[in-house]
This record gives sequence, structure tokens and C-alpha cells, in this order.
Amino acid sequence: MKKGFLTFLTLLALVPDMAHADALESLKNFLAGTRSFQAEFSQSVQGVNSRAPQLSKGKMAILKPGKFRWEITQPYVQLIVGDGKKIWLHDPELEQVTVKEMGQALGATPAALLMGTSDDVLRQFDLTESGKAESLDWVEARPKKGADTSFEKIRLGFGTAGKLEKMELFDNFGQTTRLQFSRQQQNPKLPPGLFTFTPPKGTDVIGE
Repeated sequence: MKKGFLTFLTLLALVPDMAHADALESLKNFLAGTRSFQAEFSQSVQGVNSRAPQLSKGKMAILKPGKFRWEITQPYVQLIVGDGKKIWLHDPELEQVTVKEMGQALGATPAALLMGTSDDVLRQFDLTESGKAESLDWVEARPKKGADTSFEKIRLGFGTAGKLEKMELFDNFGQTTRLQFSRQQQNPKLPPGLFTFTPPKGTDVIGE
């Protein structure tokens, strides 16, 4: 299946630097105050031995508790839907759907970061301020020792008014995924059907 599952967030830690404190406070407020979230994204995936990154674009949405939609629209189509109980990964080109139990699939992942409460995030990740770069204040999240995850660390960049602008994902195989968000909306009204999925007729379903 093509590269494309992700999605984000992390939390506070008391630090004396006010710029970093602002970024961490923005993250804390995001986790506490977000019931739903949607955005468009551009994504770059760079393998350890690849000469050029794999580029894609799409849109995402989250509805707490436990529902999300991650849809790649260019240059290929791929859809990932979390309905609160299961995660559905649909690759139309392969005519294939992979189904996983949500609790087992999320673990200490970017999606768990975004959808979690402050307490959830603190249980799953070690959080540190990561300085300022690209005019953004950065926070780094590392899965706690022993966590079942393929990610080494996740970095989140916050801009003006605490808006999440970028995310970087570093996996255990040397691959780096960079995301840039646009048209972010916090707490929009999202239709419930956005977070349901029925496999198209003729599609192979694996794992159900």
C-alpha cells in the first residue's frame, strides 16, 4: 500500500522561555479545546536511500472521540477512515481494503496524538520544546520507552495564534514524512457520514 497514513499532536511542559512556553500552551489549548478539526495538507515522504521525496496532497478531518478521516487526493487516491472502533484503509487502485481494530492500530502514533486528551498524550509520549525554526515554534514528542510504535519521534510546528502549521514524522526505518497544513478549521460542524466507510462492491477486504 502506498505511503500515506498519518496524522498528529502533543502537549505541555513547563519551560522558562516564553516563546516556547507559548507554543506548548497553544498545544495544550488545542488538545483541551478541540472537539473537531479539519485541514488540507501537502505531504513529502523521503526514504533513507531515495533521491527525491514522494509528494502528495489531500485533506483530513477529526471528530472526537476517536473518529478521523485522512484522504490523499493527488497524485493517487487513498482513504483512511477511523469510525471509533475500526480503521479502514482503502486503496482504490488495488481494489483492496485493510481493516484493523482501532485500539491496536493507533498506539503511540500521530493520529493518537491528535485525537487524545492531555492525559492520554502524557501517558504515551515524552514531550519537549524543540526551539524555533522556519518562523515556527516546535514541540517534539517521543513515544515512551516500550511503546508499540514504528515512530522514533514526531515534531509539530506552531505559528501565529497557536495555529498548527507543520508536522514532521521520523520512523524507525529512516523515513521522514513532512506535512504542511492549510485552511485549518477548529471545531467545525462535520457530518457523521464523513467517518463511516462501506467497502465498495468487488473490493477485497483483508483483516475483517
